[in-house]
Amino acid sequence: MSDRSLLSPTGVDVVFALLGAVAAASALMVVTTRQIVHAALWLVVSLGAVAGCYLVLTAEFVAWMQVLIYLGAVVVLLLFGMMLTRAPIGPSDDLTGTNRLVAFFASVAVTAVLGVLVVDAFGSTMIDVSGEPSSAAVMGEALFRYWVLPFEALSVLLLSALVGAIALSKPDEGA
Repeated sequence: MSDRSLLSPTGVDVVFALLGAVAAASALMVVTTRQIVHAALWLVVSLGAVAGCYLVLTAEFVAWMQVLIYLGAVVVLLLFGMMLTRAPIGPSDDLTGTNRLVAFFASVAVTAVLGVLVVDAFGSTMIDVSGEPSSAAVMGEALFRYWVLPFEALSVLLLSALVGAIALSKPDEGA
């Protein structure tokens, strides 16, 4: 154990906490704004802050994958889908549901269940990258041995984003 107290955070801790706060606040803005273009731009801020958190944790590979895959692919597909489907640009009342309280409690419940599942499944998993100067081989082995299911889930997410963008960009049959 280190001599450092929990009450004396380092600069890295402060930067990580600030990036986490930016990510959480911008994620909240994504789901509460009434303008869909602003929601997409807040999503860019949120995903960028998460990439910054990865950089602070010295996970440069994961940070760049976050930038390339999410910021470079999913958000661009989302924006192209909005541009090609004549989505409303200004404020829209259609974006606000009537069941906000139910949605809030459902999101809190899903977050709690996912948090418990992740801690239960991966709480004791450690990746030792301290012993080697180049940890790409260690990271790749851990990624494809222990984290292959989340990696494949990410590929399914990207495929569904692509299919959704194609479906949104198709012209209306009846028009």
